[in-house]
Amino acid sequence: MPRGKTGHLRVGKVGEEVAAKYLTQNGFEIKERNYSKKWGELDIVALKDKKLHFVEVKTVSWDSSGEEAGRRVSEYRPEDNMHPQKLKRLARVTESYLASKQRAQGMPWQFDVAAVFLDIEERRAKVKMLWDLILPAR
Repeated sequence: MPRGKTGHLRVGKVGEEVAAKYLTQNGFEIKERNYSKKWGELDIVALKDKKLHFVEVKTVSWDSSGEEAGRRVSEYRPEDNMHPQKLKRLARVTESYLASKQRAQGMPWQFDVAAVFLDIEERRAKVKMLWDLILPAR
């Protein structure tokens, strides 16, 4: 994959596809993708067991032919990229989604993170889920 902003965006889109497929294979119904407001975006909104899941996708890619890259990736923690400002934006856009969707009002929900690890050389992906994270109060 190319480096730079275009390559980064492409990796992110591939990661979102992988995460959506993972969720679907695990019994989730994808309700919406890339729900966007000017103050933030929800990558995936999914439904399972009558509960909405707002899923933020964090993707990291590497070329498995380089041992050092593989070591760095194994130490990657997607939650480290969930800084306070990002969490506030996610809380705000989640509130917007819940307020704008009649069917979602009053429905239980939670916020999750899907960490997607892409091995470019081997063309494989692995998903690690972090379930039910707490968003800050606004």
